[in-house]
Amino acid sequence: MSQKPWDGRFSEQTDRAVEAFTASIDIDRRLYQYDIDGSIAHCRTLARAGILTPEEADELVFGLESVRGEIESGTFSYNDSLEDIHMHIEDRLFSHVGNLSRKLHTARSRNDQIALDTRLYVKDQGGKIAGQLLDLCKAFIDLAENNIDVVLPGYTHLQRAQPVLFAHHMMAYFEMFARDKARFEDCLKRVDVMPLGSAALAGTTYPLDRSYTAELLGFSSVSENSMDAVSDRDFIMELLSCASICMVHLSRISEELVIWSSTEFSFVDLPDAFCTGSSIMPQKKNPDIPELVRGKAGGVFGSLTAVLTLMKSLPLAYNRDMQEDKKPLMDAVDTLRTCLDIYVRMLPKITVNRSLTEAAADRGYLNATDMADYLVEKGMPFREAHGVVGKAVAYALGEKKELHELDLPELTFFSSLIEDDIYPALSVKQMIDRRKTYGGTATQNVQEAIERARKRLS
Repeated sequence: MSQKPWDGRFSEQTDRAVEAFTASIDIDRRLYQYDIDGSIAHCRTLARAGILTPEEADELVFGLESVRGEIESGTFSYNDSLEDIHMHIEDRLFSHVGNLSRKLHTARSRNDQIALDTRLYVKDQGGKIAGQLLDLCKAFIDLAENNIDVVLPGYTHLQRAQPVLFAHHMMAYFEMFARDKARFEDCLKRVDVMPLGSAALAGTTYPLDRSYTAELLGFSSVSENSMDAVSDRDFIMELLSCASICMVHLSRISEELVIWSSTEFSFVDLPDAFCTGSSIMPQKKNPDIPELVRGKAGGVFGSLTAVLTLMKSLPLAYNRDMQEDKKPLMDAVDTLRTCLDIYVRMLPKITVNRSLTEAAADRGYLNATDMADYLVEKGMPFREAHGVVGKAVAYALGEKKELHELDLPELTFFSSLIEDDIYPALSVKQMIDRRKTYGGTATQNVQEAIERARKRLS
């Protein structure tokens, strides 16, 4: 393009260093699809308002589709002097339809144009993320169902606490990612607002039917305030917030898989196809996928912080600072989508080492609370029972025995309420299946939770 769109006001050409510094085409070229879709809708709206003839609109649409074809075929060329994807498309459109291309920007600013493109991008990517989260939730349900009777220790403070079903543990992650899916879907409601027609900041003098434009682009509503429409980036911050919370959850399951797959635990085996080895130690099998996902969480958090910091001091309306919102947005979306994809692929191939998890659940005095509950059922106040069992644990530690390995005379020394029926109460199976409160780890509860989860997803 020989001239800048603002050349009429300036007496000097833009310095090449300034062109390079202000150009965003290396980032926003990814928005070409949305920019062309928005331009086609704008073109049809201009024709509806009588600003373009139907024939002119058809010619412009044909030209825009030709530009789209060039970009998708890889024959399109980019130049920093054209700054952004909007100017690149407009410049190339001139090559197809000549001076008619100069009419397309009527009643439009790059301010509402980029607001539109970014919203279309977030709508598209947010919907795809929600779809990936659906697949991930299904993967957790399947993993739970396929291991419905496997027991492992539940932990607090990373110390063995009480036995739980492995399926119950996996369904906890289902709940996390189900909330993530709901968050993204809720976020999409606020993205679904069409800003085009706001122009630079004050609206336009042309009689545009903005509802018609919104209908063409698949938006459910149009923006209420032109200044807010061009300067609002809440929808980006919200998407990045949802992405950050989701990465927290991915990082938590990653941490557990790293720990569980270690030799010290050996609770699970990760598939070879999702692990790597060492360049020096032939025996190593490293859990690189969970480690990398855990590490990539920080980049997504950084993207959220970057956009929050970017927006925190900007006066109304549009400011050029906002050009810097797309890189953190796209980086975070790419990272999250890649992490979700690899987890959906990896989870079904994880193997649980049942004998080791169940052996671990049987050691470490995990039945201490159940012994206290047994005494409560016999009439002892819980606080008193807690103290009695604490003394029994201390004794068992000295004897290098578990509570259920103590004989009856040893147990009755701590309370005369204890009888032979204590031993079934201290078994792992009863500890699991007695926890029947809604949301608890009893086998029947977990089976019902899996059924409800499938219905929720359907």
